[in-house]
Amino acid sequence: MRQPLSPPALRKASFAGPRRRRAPLWCATAVVVLLSALPGCSSQDAICGGGEYPVHTVGSTGSACVDDDQPPPKGCTRYPEGKVPRHVGDEWDRYWQTHTVDEEGRIIQVAKS
Repeated sequence: MRQPLSPPALRKASFAGPRRRRAPLWCATAVVVLLSALPGCSSQDAICGGGEYPVHTVGSTGSACVDDDQPPPKGCTRYPEGKVPRHVGDEWDRYWQTHTVDEEGRIIQVAKS
């Protein structure tokens, strides 16, 4: 008949030692990595809030946000498809700081002042 393990032998045979103490750190690291990898998440500020879309001021570099169910206000137009800024400082946000749309819908460069 086998002898029961003594307490020191139990600790050596157990997986509850150092590995168990590392589990919370490992889990926390995994959560941070997964959350940062989610598509659509960004640390940049959005141009508009949820339920809104950005519009561009005709003839200048101004912009505004409009409720999704509303048309652009007078003097504003939607950004051309594929050239809509999504986040402050993104490619299209920087582009529209030096370009505008004229009354005929053409994209033109703004004269430097």
